[in-house]
Amino acid sequence: MNSIEAKHDKLKNQANKCTKCALHKNRDKLVFYDGCLYAPIMFIGEAPGKNEDETGIPFIGRAGQLLRKFMFELGFKQEDFYIANTIKCRPPKNRKPQREEKASCREFLEKQIELINPKIIVLVGATALESFIDDKKLTITKARGRIFDIKGRKFIPIFHPSYLLRYHSTEAGQPRFLFKQDLKTIKELIK
Repeated sequence: MNSIEAKHDKLKNQANKCTKCALHKNRDKLVFYDGCLYAPIMFIGEAPGKNEDETGIPFIGRAGQLLRKFMFELGFKQEDFYIANTIKCRPPKNRKPQREEKASCREFLEKQIELINPKIIVLVGATALESFIDDKKLTITKARGRIFDIKGRKFIPIFHPSYLLRYHSTEAGQPRFLFKQDLKTIKELIK
């Protein structure tokens, strides 16, 4: 096992033992990551849902399946991405993570970013956006598709795929169209 794999395994084991917030008490499985440790793109979502809590894999439910479907349609490969969340345990009833919960998990997320060292970090949805860009006036609708430089890293916010489950049109200007355009931009940036 090489150094990044060993460090990643150690970090995952530390997260699995974490008791910094109450969410660990009710989790089935730690939801740490999916994808490739050498990926140029890191997707950061909000929090695990029911399917993720059962499997330990982020973005495995309907929204995640839609994300992967669009990515693979556009030519992304499994080795192109690494997926994590702002927190590693499912909040009750899939509620939005609280500030304290995100703060408790922040150390693990920061170390994941450091280890993976992606070219681009994709902030999936408003909660992920709020976790990295502290601007109360900046909504996901205004931020999506824009490139933000934060501490020398490129961040691109996109709509959360759960939002797309309510909008099926792929006409220009519609959420699914914009989502695909943002994924195309991301794909171009890693070339």
